[in-house]
Amino acid sequence: MAEVPGSSGVHPRAADEAVYEPLWSHSCRWDGLLVPVSLGAGRQALDLDQGWTRRWTATWRYAGGEVTSAVADLAAAPVTRLGPMRGFTWRRDQRHRPGLEYMVSTGRLHGFESLEEAGLLLVLDFAGDVVEVLSQPLRLKFRTVDGWRRHTPDFLVVSRLGIWLIDVRPADLIGDEDRESFAAAAEAALVCGWHYTVAARWKPYVLMAVDEMSARRRPLADPLGVRPDLLAGAGAAMTFGEIAAGSAFEPVARAQLLHLLWHRRVGIDLGRPLGDRSTVVLGSESS
Repeated sequence: MAEVPGSSGVHPRAADEAVYEPLWSHSCRWDGLLVPVSLGAGRQALDLDQGWTRRWTATWRYAGGEVTSAVADLAAAPVTRLGPMRGFTWRRDQRHRPGLEYMVSTGRLHGFESLEEAGLLLVLDFAGDVVEVLSQPLRLKFRTVDGWRRHTPDFLVVSRLGIWLIDVRPADLIGDEDRESFAAAAEAALVCGWHYTVAARWKPYVLMAVDEMSARRRPLADPLGVRPDLLAGAGAAMTFGEIAAGSAFEPVARAQLLHLLWHRRVGIDLGRPLGDRSTVVLGSESS
């Protein structure tokens, strides 16, 4: 059945295409790949009366022991040398999926407690300008209208663009108490001059594309010399399939393209599925 044009006389699909803006992988920031989460309702329940930054506390592990300070002094914590507030455990009957994720950015493994957290580490490694990542970095004690509560954010990330305090929770599992905890973490981060966000949902296709590119994130030599032609194809804005098929070594070319995509020497639109029809463009570091 034919689709009916909108009242403006413009076909709805044409209108969507007219306002669509590509989400280029070579120039995006990691937080721009998330769907924002509103914390307004959670903030309303917090005790933010005068002096709250001295009443609320933060506890972290350092040099084998625990240190507690007022939130007002949290920014002075030695963030790159903190240990996790709790360890990672594995049981046969547990529902979540903990593990260790290797990050090229730091050159080592980092703990995660769920597949959602593993996905966050992957995106951070790709587009986060990461210097350091700390799991369960601190325990926040904060007050709401109903009394004192505690919350341990999932990650503290030191990046070249600032420090991020991050919680991870699937959007459909966020309850009222979660929003209060997240809002409290956001307020504490603001006091420190840090960024805060909740990784609850990624924009469509983002995680699948980054996961595919990550297969070739480690150092990769080019003994067959295919990269110059691949970069030339990106310079002409050819598709992934066209660039790969134009190489004398197509399977090698595909692996090399994924490597170039991960390292942002070329880019694709992360708002579309990654495949042979993906347009590939030159990145900012392709000289």
